[in-house]
Amino acid sequence: MTRPNRRYIPLLALALLALGFVALVALSSVLLRGARVDLTQKQLYTLSQGTRSVLARVDEPIRLKLYYSEHATRDLQQFRVFATRVRELLEEIAARSDGKVTLEVIDPEPFSEAEDQAAAHGLQAVPLGSTGEKLYFGLVGVNSTDGETVMRFIQPDKEAFLEYDVAKLVSTLSVDSLPVVGLVSGLPTGPSTDPTGRTTPGWVVDRQVSELFELRRFQGNPTSFADDVDLLWLVHPRGLPDDTLYAIDQFVLRGGRLLVFVDPDSEADQSGVDPLDPLSLAIPRSSDLPALFAAWGILYDATRVVLDDKHALQVQPDPNGLPVRHLAVLGLAKDALNQDDVVSAELQSLNLSSVGTLGLSRESTLAMSALAQSSSASSLALVSDVRDAVADPGSLRTGFKPGGEPFVLAARFTGPLESAFPDRSGDTHLAASVEPVNIVVVADTDVLTDRLWVQVNDFLGQPVYNAFAGNGDFVYNAVDNLVGNSDLISVRTRATAARPFKRVASLRRAAEERYRSTEQKLQGQLDDLEKQLAALQKPGANGQAQALSPQQQAEIVRFQDEKLRMRKELREVQHRLNADIDALGARLKLINILGMPLLVVLVALLVAWRRWQRRRAAVA
Repeated sequence: MTRPNRRYIPLLALALLALGFVALVALSSVLLRGARVDLTQKQLYTLSQGTRSVLARVDEPIRLKLYYSEHATRDLQQFRVFATRVRELLEEIAARSDGKVTLEVIDPEPFSEAEDQAAAHGLQAVPLGSTGEKLYFGLVGVNSTDGETVMRFIQPDKEAFLEYDVAKLVSTLSVDSLPVVGLVSGLPTGPSTDPTGRTTPGWVVDRQVSELFELRRFQGNPTSFADDVDLLWLVHPRGLPDDTLYAIDQFVLRGGRLLVFVDPDSEADQSGVDPLDPLSLAIPRSSDLPALFAAWGILYDATRVVLDDKHALQVQPDPNGLPVRHLAVLGLAKDALNQDDVVSAELQSLNLSSVGTLGLSRESTLAMSALAQSSSASSLALVSDVRDAVADPGSLRTGFKPGGEPFVLAARFTGPLESAFPDRSGDTHLAASVEPVNIVVVADTDVLTDRLWVQVNDFLGQPVYNAFAGNGDFVYNAVDNLVGNSDLISVRTRATAARPFKRVASLRRAAEERYRSTEQKLQGQLDDLEKQLAALQKPGANGQAQALSPQQQAEIVRFQDEKLRMRKELREVQHRLNADIDALGARLKLINILGMPLLVVLVALLVAWRRWQRRRAAVA
């Protein structure tokens, strides 16, 4: 080969390399279309198996329209990051649906047709500052029959439930009929007519469920439940016969979901009260499912009530007296509610009264997840003691000793089950559950009553509800979650995209502990110094100040020097804290900037070394 031709070899190699790269990209775009690899630590871009199963059930086209005011968020960088996460999740759902779900992203600019559409769908517009700009960030789902489901505004603080909310929206659009809720109640939750002909509308929770679902009421003691019942709602079950318990058992084993409200002392139960007989006030008002709970391994004591000093609400038993905190009437705050379960995560408060406690036996095949629990400043009291304290709730503090451990007040139970009636048989008898069961148990029925969470006013003949606690939302969330198919219920709570600097936080905590220790040491020495100075400067018997000896003056100077030294040490601790954090940041920057180039160089050196080895072997 002539020398001039050798000069073109590098150019030819570069041309072939570029051509090969283009060919490789084109080939991979065809062969690897739809392939995805999620390398995030918490699998942020991987759909739950439940969501994938929901998508597999979709049998008609569903259009998702994401209304996002992109221009309005130009200065809201954190919100833009969240919006990108939402869009990526929706794109992943569309990609996994085999073309059944399509996504359209719409920017509702001011005074545009898109903004009119967003308003027509009922999306919430959030005003931004004094500019008058409005931020839309909502999702509209439409199916082939013009059925529509709307998420009015997608909130960043609900990112953990984003996948569940979208999967629920898709699942709702893919079914034609309302879910069926079967109600067996020992309390007057629904509308009724008294002997005088006066009609009462029933409790608000009952009305809400009947408006949003098909509520099927079972009277007396039913012995079977139809297959189309999605959820069985038991309220205050008392003395149910074995045939009814067996029907409940078989309903749960064949895949039906169960929502149970029991109570050691249901104040709403006035069925045995006779105004002319004071002794009737002592009639037990507890409810239980002893046969089923015992067989399933669910622990519940119908004779004891939880007292909680931290969450006790004020009551006023005497209109002329002062309010007093009632240890058995609880107002749970957000920290007492499970933030990882869709039933309780969004609640700000939950009010209960004379609530019991739940648990799980060691022999149970179920798993328990607490939805609501008391504080550690809690203990148990006999129902009789709580009822005796109706006129004087303060008397419950006599002998009250917190146990230091919280009690579970409401819980979700999941897992495999065997029948509580193994001796029964028949063609339709199930000895074990066909799939993992899903049961929610609440150890209080008063949580359902209006008095604990809502004021109902009349406005022009229409009821107006003013909620002061989250009881209604709790019941709705539980029903809405349990009536969903098992795939929807299994959709996990997603990790948020926020990645806190754990190492930085650890450094800061360690430095703060050192700082606090040094500060306490200094404060102790300063206190001693002040005491000694006070003693040295104490007036004598004649009221005149005592003259300080040279030794005492030297001691004062020494303490002042020690004080300056300790203050300097405090500054050094703070400086080292900042230096450690800055050094960590510098290391991270160095890794991010030089990591990939160094990796490329190492790979190139490895390739060159292998080529040199092959050439050397060929020459030999």
